[in-house]
Amino acid sequence: MSSPAPVSPPAAVASVAPLRDRAFVSFVLARMLAMFAQQMQAVVVAWQVYDITRDPLSLAYVGLAQFIPMASLLIPAGDLSDRMSRKRLLTISWLLASICSGLLWLLAGSGTRDVHWIYAVLVLFGCSRAFSGPALQSLLPQIVAREQLAKALATNSMLMRISAIAAPVLGGLLYALGGGVLTYAACGISLVLGAALLNQVPVRFANIKAPSADDSSTMWQRFAEGLHFMRTRPIILGTISLDLFAVLLGGVVALLPVYAHEVLKVGPQGLGLLRSSMAAGEVCMGLWLASRPINHRVGKVMFGAVAVFGLANLVFALSNWFALSMLALAIAGAADMVSVYIRGALVQFSTPDHMRGRVNAVNMLFIGSSNELGEFRAGSSASWFGAVPAAVLGSLCTLGVVGGWMTLFKPLRDVDRLEDAARVSGADTMAQN
Repeated sequence: MSSPAPVSPPAAVASVAPLRDRAFVSFVLARMLAMFAQQMQAVVVAWQVYDITRDPLSLAYVGLAQFIPMASLLIPAGDLSDRMSRKRLLTISWLLASICSGLLWLLAGSGTRDVHWIYAVLVLFGCSRAFSGPALQSLLPQIVAREQLAKALATNSMLMRISAIAAPVLGGLLYALGGGVLTYAACGISLVLGAALLNQVPVRFANIKAPSADDSSTMWQRFAEGLHFMRTRPIILGTISLDLFAVLLGGVVALLPVYAHEVLKVGPQGLGLLRSSMAAGEVCMGLWLASRPINHRVGKVMFGAVAVFGLANLVFALSNWFALSMLALAIAGAADMVSVYIRGALVQFSTPDHMRGRVNAVNMLFIGSSNELGEFRAGSSASWFGAVPAAVLGSLCTLGVVGGWMTLFKPLRDVDRLEDAARVSGADTMAQN
């Protein structure tokens, strides 16, 4: 499958600020609708499963059911993202996710208490995420000019967190009002609207190499090329592996239903507020980054942000006061926003466009590992040791990862400006070959 030839837009397009660019605004609105649906669905699925089973281990299986298909399909997903229209691939993935919301709606309407059916739908949902992840992460540089990419990434991250604030709260309220039937219906509609809006977004900076007639390389060979590229770039490898181990070992999001039920005793509405507290911190920091993007000592700032993330999670783990728990999660969210912004910008600046799909597929595998396997780790640890000891141990592990990675990845620690990532990684040289 081939992609359109690269488009050379007028200089005026490249100089337009992100929020004044209609293509960027349409893309962000479409992504907000999709994320809104996915965040609401995540809250309701976790609450519904735990409400049925009252077993922390069941929350581990929620993450595992989504991770296994993601890990299995990310290699073909990354290859497709480099060889076909990323916008088309993302649209199809969101429509598949809307079907999953419809299936969850049917299960909620039937009143089933068998969580295995929910796990089965989550496996299908994981398949949709496997293909949407690399396409979504690789699409923004094709919509905005390189000169505006850093600010667009900060603005995009901040706006995504706005939807992440409203979605968990509304998800909890809708579940309290109408159960899964009402909530899953809203999720499915949002995903369909997002796919329709995305279809209208123009792609103006595509630079994907269409496969030539004599290209006999296999999917595995092309993906191996992407892995070799990442292995020889310590900034990329260090960046995505830091996210993997810091969140895999220290994330507390999967334990929020347990804390809401057993520790803080605040119910589904309180669960929504806890999830939104982290998003609120992310949005506040995102607003700051959108107006004043960080572009000095970015490596050290990123490591510092991950350390603050671990400390804030430690405070949350030990707290039994709802207000303090919300504050700790907000601080963790603000620190995570700084880390996400720098990590995303470093990967984008370090990777040529024709390889972004494969690199972002591996990145999404690492992110999926940190999120979904992190949920499995947190749920199983809580089942074995209890929720509070599991959360404390995970937070301490995050701090250990920060210290270890600062030693292992010195080029990442010492990178100063985001633009330096391309020079240090050698991405520009590779892009010209």
